[in-house]
Amino acid sequence: MTAIVTQDYKITWEKLPDDYKLPNDPVDNINQPALAAALTESLQLAGKIAANALTTTNYGICATLNNKIVIKAPDWAFIPKINVSREQVIRSYTPQLEGDIPLIVMEFISDTQETEYSIKATYPPGKWFFYERILKVPNYIIFEPNSGSIEMYCLDENEQYILKEPDENQRCWIGEMNLYLGVWEGTRENRTGKWLRWWDEQGNLLLWGSELAEQERQRAERLAAQLRAAGIEPED
Repeated sequence: MTAIVTQDYKITWEKLPDDYKLPNDPVDNINQPALAAALTESLQLAGKIAANALTTTNYGICATLNNKIVIKAPDWAFIPKINVSREQVIRSYTPQLEGDIPLIVMEFISDTQETEYSIKATYPPGKWFFYERILKVPNYIIFEPNSGSIEMYCLDENEQYILKEPDENQRCWIGEMNLYLGVWEGTRENRTGKWLRWWDEQGNLLLWGSELAEQERQRAERLAAQLRAAGIEPED
């Protein structure tokens, strides 16, 4: 018989000391900031980010375990509500103390070490263990940009992550946001490849700013053509 012993932690939510030296590690992959920015931009333009919500990119989310600070910096996270000003979370974010637990954390796989799946319970804990057992983030998404593989794990009634299967369109429904998350292939910011994108409940893609501008340009061209067909020269 094999027994699995889980490290017991005393978890507290404390503001990071002003003199605490934050990790200064560079991002693992040049595509990570672009992937994260694309997720935030379409939500913002669609009015899906409240004034007191917070999206983070490679930004420290903290907890104190047995008086030892733990910081993980997911590649992208969505926090529905903070109860302090943005200036007060300029260096890091502590859930419970400064606002909600993140609704979603995402990791974009960029190496072969698979740290995204680490259930290491001893200090410092692995990412999976930290998100599942410490923060209790409802939705944990792991995305592999090269292949387009997406895995969505949701907390079950036992507060353990279970893999959620995508729908017939290969999209994952996130009920708390009334949005689907899926993979889209195309070009943005000179990067051609696979991207994570949002769709609304009716299956409409949430557009980026460049796409909205192109949509408006085409609308203006159609209107101008209609006016010319009616013998009216459109004004510039």
